[in-house]
Amino acid sequence: MALLPLGRQFAAVRIPGSLVHAALGSADADVVAELLSLRLRGPVIHDHRSTGPTYYALIQWHAGLIWDRGETAPCLQGDTYLGVPHIDRREPPGTYWVAPPRYEGDLCRPQAVRDLIDAGRQQFGQENETPPGRTKGESRSRSLACPAGSEGVAR
Repeated sequence: MALLPLGRQFAAVRIPGSLVHAALGSADADVVAELLSLRLRGPVIHDHRSTGPTYYALIQWHAGLIWDRGETAPCLQGDTYLGVPHIDRREPPGTYWVAPPRYEGDLCRPQAVRDLIDAGRQQFGQENETPPGRTKGESRSRSLACPAGSEGVAR
């Protein structure tokens, strides 16, 4: 696992697993991996350690400056580091790539990530509420995203 600074080359949108599973209509790992690869067409990391299933879609760093899905799926950048698994790590246990990058600079399209989030919210019927498994104002996950200078180590 490597800790990479967010906001310089890319940002990461933290999406609750319940939202991803609702949007895709499945929680089966193989189905989720296939559908996320097709829908987002970019790299996605999965973590299941401290906050339940969580997905991190990697997007262009500057898209995070105007990210508008922050309460449901915040865009992590700035003083945050992301724990990134080895490129060959493609299955549990631990943190792994659901959809690894296909080439240098490969990132998800921000609009595709927004569409996925919106589809999950629609499935919950909670356009203006927080999806199950999340609380309003929930703090950053300590498992993958750590503020710069924090004492925590990404797992």
